[in-house]
Amino acid sequence: AELLLRRNATVTIAHSKTKDLKLTCRQADILVVACGQPQLIGKDFVKSSSCVVDVGIHRTLEGKIVGDVNYDEVSKVASFVSPVPGGVGPLTIAMLLRNTLQATRECYD
Repeated sequence: AELLLRRNATVTIAHSKTKDLKLTCRQADILVVACGQPQLIGKDFVKSSSCVVDVGIHRTLEGKIVGDVNYDEVSKVASFVSPVPGGVGPLTIAMLLRNTLQATRECYD
């Protein structure tokens, strides 16, 4: 949210208990989802042409890995949906490794 604000974006922060969460989500051009509930966000939460970034990751009882977004539904509505697995996860790992390397260098300089 802070990074988007720094780029002059209008940011709305909501959570799973937000009153009329569907309406709030449907207003977003870019929807970043990290709610901690498997497949909570379905097609009725997303307006057409929006970009949806799914940050969540869960393992179902059947062993399947899913995100906070119901990818199969939302991909039919949104212009872009990040997949789970394979979406933001590799980027998160890359940034953690980069930060670890930077911190190590700073310790020994």
